[in-house]
Amino acid sequence: MTSVLLRRAAGAVEARQLAPDGVLAEVTRLDAARLPSFVREREAARPRWVWDDTTRWYPGLLAAGIRVERCTDLRLCHAVLRRSPFVDQSRLRGDDVAGWDALQPIAAPEPALFPLDDPADALDPGAEHDRQQAALAASPQRRRLGLLLAAESSGALAAAEMTHAGLPWRADVHDRLLTELLGPRPAAGRRPVVLDRLLPAIRAAFGAPALNPDSPGDLLRTLQAAGLPVTDTRSWTLEQLDHPGIPPLLEYRKLLRLLQANGWSWLGTWVRDGRFRSYFLPGGVVTGRWGSSGGGALSVPTQLRPAAVADEGWRFVVADVAQLEPRVLAGMSADTAMAKAARASDLYQGMVDSGAVAARSDAKLGMLGAMYGGTRGESGRMVALMTREYPRAVGLVEQAARAGERGEVVHTLLGRGSPVPGGAWAGTLDGDEPPEPGGSTEERDRHRRAWGRFTRNFVVQGTGAEWALCWLADLRNRLWRLGTSGTVSDRPHLVFFLHDEVVVHTPAELADEVSAAVRAAAAGAGRLLFGSFPVDFPLEVSVVGSWADAG
Repeated sequence: MTSVLLRRAAGAVEARQLAPDGVLAEVTRLDAARLPSFVREREAARPRWVWDDTTRWYPGLLAAGIRVERCTDLRLCHAVLRRSPFVDQSRLRGDDVAGWDALQPIAAPEPALFPLDDPADALDPGAEHDRQQAALAASPQRRRLGLLLAAESSGALAAAEMTHAGLPWRADVHDRLLTELLGPRPAAGRRPVVLDRLLPAIRAAFGAPALNPDSPGDLLRTLQAAGLPVTDTRSWTLEQLDHPGIPPLLEYRKLLRLLQANGWSWLGTWVRDGRFRSYFLPGGVVTGRWGSSGGGALSVPTQLRPAAVADEGWRFVVADVAQLEPRVLAGMSADTAMAKAARASDLYQGMVDSGAVAARSDAKLGMLGAMYGGTRGESGRMVALMTREYPRAVGLVEQAARAGERGEVVHTLLGRGSPVPGGAWAGTLDGDEPPEPGGSTEERDRHRRAWGRFTRNFVVQGTGAEWALCWLADLRNRLWRLGTSGTVSDRPHLVFFLHDEVVVHTPAELADEVSAAVRAAAAGAGRLLFGSFPVDFPLEVSVVGSWADAG
């Protein structure tokens, strides 16, 4: 059963139930206040709920204690279909297509189901669902695209559940860690004492008693006045310099970043009731990787992870897959030699053991060079070696790079398309055509090569994101079935996801079963994407009381 949910005027909801052939079978109209009970009553029949955007519908249902198994997120699916080279774009045409193109998620849902002036209210979810189904049915890759759309929508449900449940976070531990690193919390407008202690050494080393290292302009002028050949103040640039003022300056900047990104202000804003709640954004990156809004959920610094402590009687199950993208590349290219190396828990060591390379560092350098376009020096030499040992894998990324240089769209295994490049160079094949207006032939070629490096990595990173989505979608349902009663937060549940790592919060007595579920879901994701091709995705799984203790 499929039920399309629409918001109506005066706080009403319309639910359109569709028969298996897509024909409208029933229409139910109800007040928004009755929606949770309506969904609860029908969830036992395992319907697929269709709505404009998960961030607008699901948080309210979660707050009412309702967990949804399946949905179609029209906003996310629209974005995938609009960019896929396997979709006839004429089938997605409609008066409101520009509105669907522009629709954004909402990071902080308002208390009411129907916030005022929501651009989603100008859209027609029923018509958009019909268009998407027609486009999918006509696609030559409808099975793969269908899997991607289902995984993307399931990821949206998981993201909302992670925000709802929150990552257990001890504010007292966070405060203690900040105090150990920075000193006691300073008064408003003052620096922490550790930063103040570093200032004299920095100013003395550069002979600049009034230097404000918090000001990039002031710092750049000071560095240049000291005779240092710099044009910016990025940390990587500073690390290349040999000057007595650089070590204390780098330490100062590292601690300042911690204060600004995850200091006391962050703690007061993002940690409430013992939980860190950020907003995860599936499809937030063009490759399909997730983004986040607020709190920097995808960049929690390692030194603060001791503050992530499981509840009493609960544990964290932390799992990550080693070398996800090279393994994905082996699978999507059907490179049997690389897949053989991937049977080892450490793929790079597997390459050494097979005799392909002499050292693990050579294997890593060669694979990163192949996936990111390293063609010079030692990286270029190792890429050439990789090409001989793993011709199908390296050939796939090389083909994607050449397509990108021609301004063409490339795609992931399941059909997510890359953006169309901008600039007059895009789509040109003749290297002798006139240069772009206001530019040079060298500039045009530089843009081409840069876009080729992007498309080279897009096909691998994007397919890696698809594997991770399938892993997450399967794991989410397995975790729910491990519980016997209660809401999402009462059962084993996901609290963090980053590309190739998940953190599950679980009752301690279920930790072993959760670990098995994590592994089973990873194996299932490999079969979904690569069938019987023998590529492994081994996991490192830890059962810990604090995230910081994970291996």
